[in-house]
Amino acid sequence: MNSGNIYLIGPMAAGKSTIGRVLAKRLGKTFYDTDHEIIKCTGVEISLIFELEGEEGFRKRESEKLLELSKQQSSVVATGGGIVLNKDNRSLLEDTGIVIYLACSVEQQLKRTRHDTKRPLLKVSNPKKKLQELMYQRAPLYESLANIVINTERGSLRGAVNQILRYLKKVHD
Repeated sequence: MNSGNIYLIGPMAAGKSTIGRVLAKRLGKTFYDTDHEIIKCTGVEISLIFELEGEEGFRKRESEKLLELSKQQSSVVATGGGIVLNKDNRSLLEDTGIVIYLACSVEQQLKRTRHDTKRPLLKVSNPKKKLQELMYQRAPLYESLANIVINTERGSLRGAVNQILRYLKKVHD
């Protein structure tokens, strides 16, 4: 039931939204970001959903949004870092599109998020330790789902997008 969607998975600050926007434009596809779609529907920031409903409430909304977006045809979807925690989400990703894991180190995540105040999971006394825990828990899930892994550690946005485009061309030839 592959709908031709392309899903970008990976840790926070790996570049899923940025790369996704450019990729969608290059492919002539519609771009969606699960977090932004949730914000659009609820009218509130993700951090407020976490505050009011906890992570569990947010994850439920995230799963509903993924189900809705998976029914789109030929879209590029940037997902939240924790979307892979839910078994049904993992199945949905695999069944309805190509899954691209954008990988980067905890150090790079720390650099990219140091001025970001909107990430509820980083509102802790030791963000590095939290990112390491998340990576330990999620990296095996990202890897098991990925059709291809793109390292966004160094290099350019254009380079990452071109790598994905080469992969997609190879898959479709």
